[in-house]
Amino acid sequence: MTTTVTPPVPGRRRRTPLARREARWAYVFLAPWIVGLLVFTAGPMIASLWLSFTEYDVINAPSWTGLDNYRQLVSDPQVARSLGNTVYYTALHVPLVMLISLGLALLLKRVGRWQGFFRTVFYLPVMTPAVAVGILFLLLLNTQDGLINRGLALLGIDGPSWTTDPDWVLPGIVLMSLWSLGSTVIIYLAALQNVPRDLYEAADLDGAGPWARFRHVTLPMISGSLFFTLIVNTIASLQMFTEVYTMYFGNRQTQNSFDSDAASFYVIYLFQQAFQFLHMGFASAMAWLLFLIILIITAVQVKLSNRFVYYEGEDR
Repeated sequence: MTTTVTPPVPGRRRRTPLARREARWAYVFLAPWIVGLLVFTAGPMIASLWLSFTEYDVINAPSWTGLDNYRQLVSDPQVARSLGNTVYYTALHVPLVMLISLGLALLLKRVGRWQGFFRTVFYLPVMTPAVAVGILFLLLLNTQDGLINRGLALLGIDGPSWTTDPDWVLPGIVLMSLWSLGSTVIIYLAALQNVPRDLYEAADLDGAGPWARFRHVTLPMISGSLFFTLIVNTIASLQMFTEVYTMYFGNRQTQNSFDSDAASFYVIYLFQQAFQFLHMGFASAMAWLLFLIILIITAVQVKLSNRFVYYEGEDR
């Protein structure tokens, strides 16, 4: 009797019992994350997308309104104003944080034995609660008694009204945001310490000066970290909320002493529409507009990164 043996299908392997068992355990350990993603992220996102086409005030059942909320986004001047403030803040905050952090990281690299101490000092402000930061800078930026204006007075400079003058409210908020640049400093310091020394030695042999070494060696080798912080800081800036709300909208002393439009950020206006006026449908439409803006900006940044970001081992 002849036995016919079926040849194995090319390109297809049968998994061993051990591999199947490992795969099952992998799904078991991933299950909490998968459930959390579905319940706390994907589920609310889908619900928010549906609510953006409805009129919903939490008390009554949602009623379908189609694209009315999105039409209101275009016609509401406060949406454009708050979005403009947010973009203005982002355009100032992100470059300043990156430049100052890079300068501080370059200084930290030269500190030597005290580097660990200064790393801790720079990172501690990041651990400060955002509400506390808002209250702290409300005191520091006070026109009469604020420490910043007192320091400027010692230099013979008449300090501006940081919290009441519409022209200085946003620059004051940008100044406050520099308080928490410690995490960016640490990222840049780690990137600088990973630049191979032999590249600097080769540049020295070629007669490169400090600026040439920084431009042609340091910047390309840390460009991945620069790109990462660019994306992260941009996304965080476009979602600025807690510190500004604490300073201007959650404080009774400042609510009546400043132009609310000057400190109106997009997420603050979204929060007001959702939880103050109970316009949940309109707030959901605002949230999806912000999501699309962040998605487009990030996609543009990723596209441009192909020209400016260097990855070691990548063919150019």
